[in-house]
Order: sequence, then structure tokens, then C-alpha cells
Amino acid sequence: MTSKQRAYLKSLAMTSDTILHIGKSSATPEFTKAIDEALEARELIKMNVLKNCADDPKVLAEIFAERTNSQVVQVIGRKIVLYRPRKENPKIVLPTK
Repeated sequence: MTSKQRAYLKSLAMTSDTILHIGKSSATPEFTKAIDEALEARELIKMNVLKNCADDPKVLAEIFAERTNSQVVQVIGRKIVLYRPRKENPKIVLPTK
């Protein structure tokens, strides 16, 4: 992913709502499945790591990106943004060059 594409996705994420909250149970298979389903439906998702979660948000972002074959767009504080294009009919068209 180029820096221009990442900047475009960041701008889209700024206006979107947080749809998932990571709590003390952290990286469970059920939560990973929920992320996978959300990525398939939306392509770009924003998550919030709650204060009762002991894990580092950057580490969680990498774990979830690996498990769902997505890319980490950004991690700011306790917010995580992930992106994965749909297999068919992607909604988000990334800029080229």
C-alpha cells in the first residue's frame, strides 16, 4: 500500500464511526470472525481498544490484520483502522500513483 493510498483510507476512516470495541477478552476466535465479517461488509473498519484490555493496540492490530488477511491503515492511541478490499465488487477504489 502506498502512502497516498494510506492517506486516502485515513481520510475515509476519520468520518466513519467505530463499529467494534475490543474488551478484556481481547483476541478471541469469535472476535476475529466478527472483524472478518465486518471487513467483508464494509472493507474499512475502525475499532476501539477499551481501557480494560491489557494488550497493546499496535500488537492487536497486527494480530487481527494477520488473522483476517487485511492491512493496518493506522493505530492512533487506542483506535485501530483495518482495510481489506472485497473479493467481488469493491466499494472503495484506491488512488493509483
